[in-house]
Amino acid sequence: FAEFGKQWYQRRVRGSVGVVDVDVCGPSLARIMGVNGQTVHRSAAGWSPVYTVDDIAVMSIDFLLESEDSAVIWRGDKKTGMIRQFLSSVDWGELDYLIVDTPPGTSDEHLAVVSHLKETGVTGCVLVTTPQEVSLADVRKEVNFCRKLRLPIIGVVENMAWYECPKCEVRSEIFPATSGGAEGLCKGEGLRLVYA
Repeated sequence: FAEFGKQWYQRRVRGSVGVVDVDVCGPSLARIMGVNGQTVHRSAAGWSPVYTVDDIAVMSIDFLLESEDSAVIWRGDKKTGMIRQFLSSVDWGELDYLIVDTPPGTSDEHLAVVSHLKETGVTGCVLVTTPQEVSLADVRKEVNFCRKLRLPIIGVVENMAWYECPKCEVRSEIFPATSGGAEGLCKGEGLRLVYA
């Protein structure tokens, strides 16, 4: 998703963008965005996010850990509290877009984000899947989650569908779409495929 996000940002977005990693127990966004090993600083205005070379503001629990190998063994209220801090105690400045990267599924992280941001006029969510049925099954649950909470779905991104060799430019499928992939999911659910 981070690669899609960077490409989307470079092509379409005019304005300031923040990305928050709410996968508290499995953070990976700092590494994907190329800012791992950085630390956040606290000021009177709150935590200062880390900025990428593309000037995207990033916040992750990764920045608060002693090492990248540190385990975060939290659940329930502790995870929810950290997510609320990321959403309300980070000095994001004036953002045009805040992208929230969640773990797969429909758990505490998702509920915490939706409940905290419901009054802010959330534009909607982009669901990310790979072409395999095991991933598509999770995304169908996320579709139901969004619909039950009346959270608009902007569209679906299919990730890791193919790899293009940089030398010969031959494209190979990584995970074949045996049950229709994201395109089949979108047709079945009445959603828009925004990137594949």
